[in-house]
Amino acid sequence: MQEYEQKGIRMIDTVPRNGAHGTKIVFGSSQINEPSFARTLYGSVRARRYMDREKRLAQLKAGRAEALLGGGERRIISQHKKGKLTARERVKLLVDPDSFEEFDMFVTHRCTDFDMQDQKFLSDGVVTGCGTIDGRLVYVYAQDFTIFGGSLSKTVSEKICKIMDMAMKMGAPLIGLNDSGGARIQEGVDSLAGYADIFYKNVMASGVVPQISAIVGPCAGGAVYSPAITDFIIMNKKNSYMFVTGPKVVKTVTHEDVTIEMLGGAMVHAQKSGVSQFVTETEEETYSLIRNLMQYIPNNNLEEPPIVACADPIDRVCENLNTIVPEDPTKPYDVVAIIKSIVDNGKFMEVARYFAPNIVVGFAHLNGHSLGIVANQPEYLAGCLDINASKKGARFIRFCDAFNIPLLFLEDVPGFLPGVTQEHGGIIKEGAKILYAIAEATVPRITVIIRKAYGGAYCVYNSRHVGADLVYAWPSAEIAVMGPKGAVEIIFRKEAEKAGNTEEYLKDIEDEYRKMFATPFQAASKGYIDDIFEPSETRRRLIRAMEMIASKKDSNPPKKHGNIPL
Repeated sequence: MQEYEQKGIRMIDTVPRNGAHGTKIVFGSSQINEPSFARTLYGSVRARRYMDREKRLAQLKAGRAEALLGGGERRIISQHKKGKLTARERVKLLVDPDSFEEFDMFVTHRCTDFDMQDQKFLSDGVVTGCGTIDGRLVYVYAQDFTIFGGSLSKTVSEKICKIMDMAMKMGAPLIGLNDSGGARIQEGVDSLAGYADIFYKNVMASGVVPQISAIVGPCAGGAVYSPAITDFIIMNKKNSYMFVTGPKVVKTVTHEDVTIEMLGGAMVHAQKSGVSQFVTETEEETYSLIRNLMQYIPNNNLEEPPIVACADPIDRVCENLNTIVPEDPTKPYDVVAIIKSIVDNGKFMEVARYFAPNIVVGFAHLNGHSLGIVANQPEYLAGCLDINASKKGARFIRFCDAFNIPLLFLEDVPGFLPGVTQEHGGIIKEGAKILYAIAEATVPRITVIIRKAYGGAYCVYNSRHVGADLVYAWPSAEIAVMGPKGAVEIIFRKEAEKAGNTEEYLKDIEDEYRKMFATPFQAASKGYIDDIFEPSETRRRLIRAMEMIASKKDSNPPKKHGNIPL
């Protein structure tokens, strides 16, 4: 009897209504009546089974409660003091209420070196499962910094790989919330093997399901390569950083003094390296941004992007566009203002805003349909294509093509950026990336030439000659091998020298050249442009055009893969 009392089980003699003696067995707050013919507690099969069931339920509840605490209350408090949320708090903010189904809550590591067998926590450093965002299935993993600093063990890797496999099987997006100190050193090569397993799954999932990475804490060493393979990286300004080698290693090897923020902070990767596509001020904003991004992208490469309700009139006239482009072709304007005038409700989700600002890329809706937009920005470098702009544009175009998102190009490009730095940096190879990405894209593609379309940049930038489905132009469009000033200086150089007053002579010739060649009408006369229309009609014309080419069926020649100039 004493043995069971120690386990919280009490036995009390009772006299039931029929007068027979019985025994009441009390399990905590639960109780049953057992008849007196049970000679002993061990002899009662029903009692033993009931006790086993109650014990197991109690174990389950206790285990879940323990798992929900992660590394314990002290570490949770420490996490909050740093301004960071716990893994499960993050998941709760990301997915729809009560939609998250957690997997492998009771998993623990298998390491026995360095007394690790005495340091085990349920879930072992990562929370994995599935949930919904606006009713759409997504798979999520969130590294738990309260357990061994979120370090990666073999079991953590197995948990992540498991949901990556599930995401591909079910055709659902994969979202990773990264907050980890790196490899679990105690596990040695097992930890490295775990990283490699994840990298391989990332590559296999690329172009099959969208992959989104949020960096909400440290992400260093080999761990950075998993987010780098994914489609989008969001970094939080306050607590996130990414680098292959930290400040101490940099100091030892290169003798450079650098802080964590200077080496791998959110704005460094948003502005300089281009590693991060989005930057947020708070964690809450991070998860709101991911939910917003999901409005534009499909679940997988076999589905179309979601269609949203559109209250913005299809035939809305954009009068402001008739005067937005300055008459002086050397003066800039903001192409984002044009984009917001055209798209539904003026909502434009810009991607990689801080990197290569001379090209603008992002998502919008047009009559409720998702659309990828690529536009030159005359406010920066006159909209020239340079190395970074080419890489930024190419990556975005390839994502849209992989996931069936139609593309709209707004063109005002005077050419590729000249200079020794660009040439030595490989503008030939890097510039070819955007050409390659555009030419191989099989999604519907439309170009609107707003102003300049000069030289090789005209060819590259979704011209009819590289497979554009429709090419339109505004009356302000200038399509030529080069700008009028440069053209007349080459063509009429000898005549200008004979005339004596070179500048005045060339100015008159330039005006004539501009009238004859720097217009869209010559290209239209050759069939290179499908139509020229008033800027105010752009929204209506684009919606009709997209409806017309929405059923496009196209494919590239059979091959293992192309050899893009990387």
